[in-house]
Amino acid sequence: MTVRILVADDHCVVRQGLCSLIEHIAEYEVAGQADSGREAVRLTRKLCPEIVIMDIGMPDLNGIDATRMCIEACPRVKVIALSMHADRRYVLGMLRAGAQGYVLKESAFSELTQAISAACHHQVYLSPKVAGAVVRDAIQRRTSDPFSAFEQLTVKEREVLQMVAEGRSTRQMAGTLNVSVKTVEARRKAVMRKLDLHSVAELTKYAVREGLTSA
Repeated sequence: MTVRILVADDHCVVRQGLCSLIEHIAEYEVAGQADSGREAVRLTRKLCPEIVIMDIGMPDLNGIDATRMCIEACPRVKVIALSMHADRRYVLGMLRAGAQGYVLKESAFSELTQAISAACHHQVYLSPKVAGAVVRDAIQRRTSDPFSAFEQLTVKEREVLQMVAEGRSTRQMAGTLNVSVKTVEARRKAVMRKLDLHSVAELTKYAVREGLTSA
């Protein structure tokens, strides 16, 4: 059986290089490429691939929320995070969103193929560098950070927070999200109230710290 894979990464060289490696494996096929989280969701809904390889730090919509939306759009899809971040927050964020694997970008390609194979067999794969501490934290203690953006904010509020941090205007955000300017303003006010932040600079620092954007 051919495994169709969607590759989502905003760095063109990384994305194309990964696709080239995937195409050299007989049982794998690149179903599509996405350069943003929102594009990954759109293509998952359209193509319904078996696997989505998802970067976390992408523009427009971060990989954690994109993962959740991809799985909602196509419940049988398996998402594997491919990230430079070994930080516990990112790993737990992806696992809570429904990811089936987490591979560090510094890993060899063979490790990614192991993750794909595990996902196809409904198993979770984590890079050895993150596995021990993260699994203990996620499974045994089941801790959650009450100050995390993913605990305090709704998905729609996180979308607005990320776009504010990326320098998008209110009108641009409204167009992208297909809502009114007033709705965007209301969501931004809700974000600032919940986080007790009072400027775009503070929102940007918070979004970067939480991994919603690298802006």
